[in-house]
Amino acid sequence: MSAPAQPYHANAKRHGGTMRFLALVDLRHEWPLNLCLILALAAVLAPLLLLLGLKSGVVDAMRQRLVQDPVYRELKPQESLNLNPAWFETLAARPEVAFVIPTILRGSSIIRVGKSDSEQAVSMDLLPSGPGDVLLLENGGVVPQEGEVVLSADAAAKLGARAGDTLRARITRSRAGRMETATADFKVGSVLSPRADAQQRVYAPLSFTTDVEIYREGRAVPGRNWPGGLATPYFSFDGAFVVAPDGLDALVTSGLVIGTGFGAVESVAPAEFTRRTGLSVADDAQVYDVRVLREPVQWASLQAVRDKLRGREVAVMPYVKEMTLTLEPAGGTPFTVAVVGLSPSPPEQRLLNIPDLPWGPLKAETPFAEYAQLLLPAALQPPAEPTVTATLSGVSRPVRFPLRLAGSSFNGRAVAPLELLAALRTAALREVGYSAEQSSLLLARTGYSGFRLYARGIDDVAELHRGLRDQGIETLAKVQDIERIRLLDQALTRLFWLVALVGIVGGIAALVASLYAAVERKQRDIAMMRLLGLSRFAVSRFPVYQSAAIAALAASLAILGFYTLAAVINTVFAAGLGLGARICQLPVGTLVQTLMVTVAAAVGSSLFAAWRTTLIEPAEAIRVE
Repeated sequence: MSAPAQPYHANAKRHGGTMRFLALVDLRHEWPLNLCLILALAAVLAPLLLLLGLKSGVVDAMRQRLVQDPVYRELKPQESLNLNPAWFETLAARPEVAFVIPTILRGSSIIRVGKSDSEQAVSMDLLPSGPGDVLLLENGGVVPQEGEVVLSADAAAKLGARAGDTLRARITRSRAGRMETATADFKVGSVLSPRADAQQRVYAPLSFTTDVEIYREGRAVPGRNWPGGLATPYFSFDGAFVVAPDGLDALVTSGLVIGTGFGAVESVAPAEFTRRTGLSVADDAQVYDVRVLREPVQWASLQAVRDKLRGREVAVMPYVKEMTLTLEPAGGTPFTVAVVGLSPSPPEQRLLNIPDLPWGPLKAETPFAEYAQLLLPAALQPPAEPTVTATLSGVSRPVRFPLRLAGSSFNGRAVAPLELLAALRTAALREVGYSAEQSSLLLARTGYSGFRLYARGIDDVAELHRGLRDQGIETLAKVQDIERIRLLDQALTRLFWLVALVGIVGGIAALVASLYAAVERKQRDIAMMRLLGLSRFAVSRFPVYQSAAIAALAASLAILGFYTLAAVINTVFAAGLGLGARICQLPVGTLVQTLMVTVAAAVGSSLFAAWRTTLIEPAEAIRVE
């Protein structure tokens, strides 16, 4: 009785191990031929690895230099701008932005800096800094806190200063025909590395740089005890009523809108004038409304109208469109009132029968304490406290300020000095706020003239450059330097693949020819394997195993040669080229992939030889015998 047949997969597994053993033994038997083939393949692979290593090393070294140096990630505005804080918040939220901060006008940023115990000082450029300043943090610096500055290397060398020293900043200005100087002492927080900034610059907190700009504009900075004027809101008017008991001819009325800033003039009925102002005039009096078309006018326009009416018995009553204020008494319930602004001169009082008011006539410059008054309608019960908190809503930022109640009005309306309403009218155009420290309404800054902007990476610079250009903001950036690195990378990649294609095709052709020739040379041996019972599939794996072994040995030898040559290049040439310590390098993952790809290509190359083995019949071994 015959033994049961073995399962196919068991035979295939046993035959696979047998073929691997026979393939390796045959390689060792013909080692001179196979060594030549291994060396030939290694000679193809090693230059390719070396070329890829140079491409990767040189480009990565240049890219790393750009990435590590924030100067290459900086974008500078080409001209002075007017950017509000909301613009900076929007820009900072973009993922491409690593750091952005406002800057002040170039003319305001030059200060003189010297040792605190010396009268000698050097002119230097002042730049703002803040949390996350990559230029400072990536160049050996720290972000300066209040009372600190960071110096560029050139500035520190000029001053002979180092971290921990105390410096004195001197800010000069010309005001009212005389020179004034303010000083501030600072501690040097750190000194930047030379590559960060080649100029003599001082980096300080944004609050200090804005205070310097405010001082240079002639205004006071109470927080630093720097004297000066106040940025009080200018007066804005929507029009002026001209009351002429005897009327005006058409030539005079038409001239009121020529060169004055006002846009239209029209006659209004006395009843309409009374409704809008609470003032009474004779029924036969002529009242003209000289008004703006869109934007309000300022004091100069009002003065131009008065000059054209000089010598005539008229009353010029500037006005602001009716304004509603919310009043909050201390401990009481808030209420709203519609306020009319009146600041008549004595002749206007007599002409319009206006009683004396607690404040004087309209003036171009009036302190807030003089015009922060209000007369409530007699019908309203006045609060117990004479001072209330008033709020103007309906503007970009509500204005809250103290207001003194000066009694009851004469015409059943809430009446305030026209200066108060004219100052509040400006809040629709510019942000206005109340400063308790200076006891006055003050204009907020309109915006910043520029910025310091750094991209998160060099690949983000071009995107930010285009995005700002779309907003109408032209910037200076190292886009061309970065683009040259990208083009170099592309050119080296094309060159590598061109050389690699030639080398790979040649290597595969040589391997295919060698393996096919080996099969032809060993037909008798392969036929004998078939005669001994090995299947066509098992025999076909003979050249496959040999090609894999040859490729693995060749790739390993090529990798060893690459490491040797790369070490020589990095030792001999790196310092001379100035690109860093390693200009020829490949990650381990790339080398492993090279080994795997080489083996896979060799296995694919052996398929033709494997197919040839399947055509060899067992009878050929007997025929030869």
